[in-house]
Amino acid sequence: MNLLRTTSLALLSATALAFAAPPQTAQQGIGEDFIPLRAEFIGHLPPIIRNPREASRRTVELAICLDTSGSMDGLIEAAKLKLWDIVNDLALATPTPRLRVALLTYGNDGHIAEDGWVHVDSPFTEDLDEVSRQLFALRTNGGTELVGRVLREAGEQLDWTPSDSTLKLIVVAGNESADQDQTFYYPDVCKSLITRGIMVNAIYCGNPADEIAPGWREVAVLADGHYAAIDHNNGNVVIASPFDDKLAELSSTINTTYLPYGEKGVWGAMNQAAQDSNAQSLNTATAAQRCATKGSELYSNVGWDLIDACKQEDFKLAELKDESLPEAMRGMTLEQKVAYIAEMGKKREAVQKQIADFSAKRQAYVNEEMKKNQTDADRSFDTALRSAIRVQAQSKGFKFKPDPVVGPPSDVQPQPQVDEDPQAEGEAQAEDLLDC
Repeated sequence: MNLLRTTSLALLSATALAFAAPPQTAQQGIGEDFIPLRAEFIGHLPPIIRNPREASRRTVELAICLDTSGSMDGLIEAAKLKLWDIVNDLALATPTPRLRVALLTYGNDGHIAEDGWVHVDSPFTEDLDEVSRQLFALRTNGGTELVGRVLREAGEQLDWTPSDSTLKLIVVAGNESADQDQTFYYPDVCKSLITRGIMVNAIYCGNPADEIAPGWREVAVLADGHYAAIDHNNGNVVIASPFDDKLAELSSTINTTYLPYGEKGVWGAMNQAAQDSNAQSLNTATAAQRCATKGSELYSNVGWDLIDACKQEDFKLAELKDESLPEAMRGMTLEQKVAYIAEMGKKREAVQKQIADFSAKRQAYVNEEMKKNQTDADRSFDTALRSAIRVQAQSKGFKFKPDPVVGPPSDVQPQPQVDEDPQAEGEAQAEDLLDC
């Protein structure tokens, strides 16, 4: 077994954007089972390929509050390493949720004193690449750690969904006393948060026997959350697998299926490649976990990718100007655009199936290696967080799929994808198109 610990590797070169040549007609260059939109539908309904499950997906909102004072480099490193593990665990939930993540930092002298040295680095977003970008930009810098203040800001500044069906979570992590804020006392803030259905999970970065540890436990208890004490400097066990290289290859391949549009398009695609490089710079295992996220339904780029955007009810492809589209789509008719997006979506689904296959094999391999080597990850950042989120998700009616069963580690060749019922799949696709 190869245990990697925050080992820096050479950066992965930025992935080039690749687009197939535009079809000459609405039917040319696309799959045989594609059924084009009939002309009478185009004038009345937005020409969008809908995913009927999108509108009914339940939401999980996760606000991560990290202490970035001078002693917390290990916590930041843990968050970089384990973001994708945490997301991938949520991807195992059924029904698959819609995930919105926010990032706040506190205890940093680089923040504004009048705000209690608290900063909202990223408001709630489904763009996980943006969360990753913000994490890699974090730097520690002295400071006073006001737990009550960061919890209050998370509650007041973020746009929490009012629905009771939404799972609303705050995770606050730090290593100093939780009661330093004499303006906003954490007991009052925690009680206020839970009245709004927002649970608080407290992670103390230190010895559970420390005299200040009970204060962190109380933060969790008052807001119906979970408490954990972790070793933020020495708890980030990462296991490499024989599947990591293949997943890195698939990570680059799936990038070529994205169709950047609008003002954010080029930047979004560049940031996607940049976060691939950031993950690879940590180790191959983190890059593999990121690839698993990119293959899941939780990875959404509705703000800059046409395929993801077309799943949204309020998106209107017909209103986009030609200059805001990928070069390959400019000059197409509306019908051709729909056909092109559908074809690229099918290509992405094929890659996602391969990613899911290799990710399951990788996870099974990692589970076996941890058992064989009796790896103790109980005091790691991701274990504490995943355990808490699982219990809280289950309290909201989510269920979790069992861990994958281990397969032969040497099997790293993609298996052909066979449709169990091609006719049923074609009928479902046609129904989606006519639902536009």
